[in-house]
Amino acid sequence: MIWAWTLAAYARPGVPQACLRLQDEFGQNTDLLLWAVWAETTDPELLARGAAVARHWEAVALVPLREVRRALKAPAPPVADADREGLREDVKAAELRAERVLLEALASLSGNERGGAAALAALQAASSAWTTRAPDEALAVLAAALD
Repeated sequence: MIWAWTLAAYARPGVPQACLRLQDEFGQNTDLLLWAVWAETTDPELLARGAAVARHWEAVALVPLREVRRALKAPAPPVADADREGLREDVKAAELRAERVLLEALASLSGNERGGAAALAALQAASSAWTTRAPDEALAVLAAALD
């Protein structure tokens, strides 16, 4: 359920760019942010549990896969470009699978309950539960793209 919602949300104009900016410029975990919007939650206890799960999964799966995928972007002679790109696509698929696993784990924390929070409030609360908080302006861009 959350995976289908996430794919639809990510297909909206501006969402991929806003997520990447939050991830790359402000160190946010976009799965945590999207889950908070999906769950419509600002519950600090729930978000703290979600942030702990996301921190762990980011360290053991997401960051290592992302680093390998990005490293494989550049040519690596004598490895043939087609072989390198094929491996990069495999790693990209594994990274996407790792994101789905995390989102489903986060969704299991909130179950089918929805908190009723607006997107921006949920994003602000989730960002506050993370290691560093993103600027409201960057969160507002994502909230607007999701609405």
